[in-house]
Amino acid sequence: MLRRCFLAMTTLLATSLAAAQPDLWQGLQGGGHVLLIRHAATDPGIGDPPGFRLAACSTQRNLSEQGKRDAVDLGAAFRQRGIPLGPVLSSRWCRCLDTARLAFGRVEEAPMLDSMFQDGEAAGRAKVGEVLARIALWRQAGGKDNLVLVTHDVNIRALAGEYVEQGGIVVAQPIDGRLQVLGRLPVVHSRRVR
Repeated sequence: MLRRCFLAMTTLLATSLAAAQPDLWQGLQGGGHVLLIRHAATDPGIGDPPGFRLAACSTQRNLSEQGKRDAVDLGAAFRQRGIPLGPVLSSRWCRCLDTARLAFGRVEEAPMLDSMFQDGEAAGRAKVGEVLARIALWRQAGGKDNLVLVTHDVNIRALAGEYVEQGGIVVAQPIDGRLQVLGRLPVVHSRRVR
């Protein structure tokens, strides 16, 4: 009995989330949102290889071929829906910069979005504060488009309390110096190779 109840609730939740996605995409057409995008799919691993250097992509864990295709498809999904995009800011890690360039054709490096994976608590809090301050400036300047932030899982969890898979998107709205999560958009896999 308990199992049937759980399955029914899970099905109901999945149906509700699927139905909400068109509304979420439609809401983005009006601008005023913050898009927290986790870099697209990478070669397997966690973190970066020993001895990695920020300025040398060959020393980092980079986008896989599927991740590159997913990033291109992500940008196409935004263009097809007429979503207005303002600044596209990114971590300086190559997998994030490549995701932004492939998806949107432009990117501005933003150290405040660099991975917090090995940062201490104080450094992590400082980065979150910088990001929220930048969002506030964007908002004060009008914020009529959507602000794109391409970063890492740990950063998205610190900013929004949400986990997303590689290439996933958290849609948020800035309210009272914090981010209110409106929902998540799934990874775009329109040309997935199996």
